[in-house]
Amino acid sequence: MIDLDNLSSIPPSGANKAVSKEHLKALRKELFDLQNVFYADGRYGLLIVLQGMDASGKDGVCRHVISSMNLMGVQVKAFKKPTEAERQHDFLWRIYPHFPPRGMIQVFNRSYYEDVLVPTVEGTASSEVLAHRYRLIDTIERHLNINNIHVLKFYLHISREEQDERIAERKTLPHKKWKYDTADEISDAKWHHYRQTYEKLLNDCSDNPWHIIPADKRWYRNEQVALVLRDHLKGLDLKYPG
Repeated sequence: MIDLDNLSSIPPSGANKAVSKEHLKALRKELFDLQNVFYADGRYGLLIVLQGMDASGKDGVCRHVISSMNLMGVQVKAFKKPTEAERQHDFLWRIYPHFPPRGMIQVFNRSYYEDVLVPTVEGTASSEVLAHRYRLIDTIERHLNINNIHVLKFYLHISREEQDERIAERKTLPHKKWKYDTADEISDAKWHHYRQTYEKLLNDCSDNPWHIIPADKRWYRNEQVALVLRDHLKGLDLKYPG
């Protein structure tokens, strides 16, 4: 049972920033080579799901980890608030076209999990609808895995204090100011509701396990995501054709 209050959002005491950054450089090189053979091998697809509270570092993971691979074989899709046209369909309608084919890596920066997270907090869906969505998500992830489209899920675990600091940065730093939205500054009650809802979905949609990454320190977050991704690709026994 996942209990986010009992999971640290900071690196373990032995972690070292300089060592982690050097390790990330080596991991980026490995990821480049592994993705090349992954593409050539063509037996598997890979869906990477990035979830986390605002400012937890989803964009940062894309920039510092995903960008290490050849973008001919990697795509990133950011799912924002559904448009009016998208709301006329079932909640997965806008998702289907972006599931990866074999040989490709697809990153979801936010995902179909937003369609249980937000309606729960905002009270816009019934308990029956939400229960159906939880079941359907688990079923679809199993379906993808059975068809050799692996699903690698990350929850970037950030503290309220660190989140507040990063949102404050967005107000002042020129290269981050464009990201700031007043909606980022949610009330304490709503923040805790989001955390509780995340905890529920981490437990209820766990047939395909979650990797919970301490995200208060960017350098540790990036290294750990890269490490999980490297180990997953290495475990596939990838080969060049011929």
